[in-house]
Amino acid sequence: MRTIINNENDPYYNLALEETLLKSETAPDMLVWLWQNRPAVIIGRHQNALEEVNIAAIRKRGIDVVRRISGGGAVYHDSGNVNFTFIAPARGKGEELFRRFTEPVIDALRSLGVPAEFTGRNDIVAGGKKISGNAQAYYRDRMFHHGTLLFDSDLATVGAVLNAAPDKIKSKGVKSVRSRVANIRTYLKEDITIEEFKSRLLSRLLATDDIQSREYRLSPAEEETARRLAADKYRTWEWNYGRSPAFETVKSGRFAGGKITFHLDIKAGKIAACHIGGDFFGKLEIAGLEMALVGALFTPAAVAAVLDSVPLGDYLFNIAKEDILACLFNQTV
Repeated sequence: MRTIINNENDPYYNLALEETLLKSETAPDMLVWLWQNRPAVIIGRHQNALEEVNIAAIRKRGIDVVRRISGGGAVYHDSGNVNFTFIAPARGKGEELFRRFTEPVIDALRSLGVPAEFTGRNDIVAGGKKISGNAQAYYRDRMFHHGTLLFDSDLATVGAVLNAAPDKIKSKGVKSVRSRVANIRTYLKEDITIEEFKSRLLSRLLATDDIQSREYRLSPAEEETARRLAADKYRTWEWNYGRSPAFETVKSGRFAGGKITFHLDIKAGKIAACHIGGDFFGKLEIAGLEMALVGALFTPAAVAAVLDSVPLGDYLFNIAKEDILACLFNQTV
């Protein structure tokens, strides 16, 4: 087993690096490494970004949203979270594959006094609370298994950015399972820093304290591929939002001008169909506003641009652009 030393905290690069090494023809067959991200929400490959993420909360906090190539649910990363990635030949199936890679992590956690155990289909828990979520991706005869380790994360932010707004959403995507979570640090038999935690964990996973002797350095081609993939794929709206499954949503709000309800079909991140109802008044037929919104990206900026381009006050008396954005995107949060 070899390791790489990765001190980057850019979530776009870190996810691109995983894919690069998974598909590399020159990387070792067996790799494990630890890495951290600046604050980011990482969504599963098949998830609906607009459903899983509280858009207003992440915009307010300046948090990145990045789609990964593995399945599973949405997770929050920050500097108090440690991620681990294994790359290995794809041998086994189902729960067997998850246990193959979670067991050495669980052993390492138990050596530090954490009562860790595998549960469900992909979680590690301690004291009944989730401390790690895991997922996998495959390429030809290789795979990667990666997971989070909540060492000392901001758990209040976890709830704020992952809790969906309480409106009616019917989605063809995969919804995250919300679990009670806890930080590993609260279970340690001795308090240590996150750097010491990483050092002990990696030594345990590699079965040696001589980390340098196990280090694999990226080739220039691998580094170039990871940087290019981060720019061309992982940083793009098309990958992170446009690949969201189609879904239907109902958004309602009551303002000075009356109640307004939007029934929207969203496909590839764009408004495919729109019906506006409510008890508001207007001079123009509301169908004109509905037609104007069709085709727009379902983002605050794109919808605001549409609203600026039409005589909004003639469609909706005493309902402002800001009211509509608050209704659609919960921007008052």
